Amino acid sequence: MPGRQCYHCKQWIEEGEPHDCWTTTEAALTEDLSEDLQDAYERLRETALEFGEQRVYASHHSIMFARSSCYFFVRPKKSYLEVVVFLGRALKAPQVKRADEASKSKIANFIRITHRDQVEAPITGWLREAYEWEEKKRAPTTKKVKRQPKKA
Repeated sequence: MPGRQCYHCKQWIEEGEPHDCWTTTEAALTEDLSEDLQDAYERLRETALEFGEQRVYASHHSIMFARSSCYFFVRPKKSYLEVVVFLGRALKAPQVKRADEASKSKIANFIRITHRDQVEAPITGWLREAYEWEEKKRAPTTKKVKRQPKKA
């Protein structure tokens, strides 16, 4: 039978059959997690929502938390939650597995969470810092403009 294999999810798609492997939900991404990981995710989500207004949405294999842009996301894995926090600095702590430059101003800090009890300080502090940093980054800055002296 004619068809093709999806480049992303490797699923076989028959000719003419609709396919959208990019569309997903939080529930779909977390349903196969162990009870400990589901509890840890719920605590992460609750903590983030306490910070204020934001969007939470699923995108491919991740759950994004965003104000104007994503300030952190959770990528559920089989045995842990990979939490990536965007800050203007690299974090140096045992919880941080690595830090990669994501852009000129953002550093992606990778954290592994395996249990609900890990979702406490300093991780919650870093999440709040990322939430607030996103707002500060967007705040208008005042530039000093040199004025030319008037010629008489």
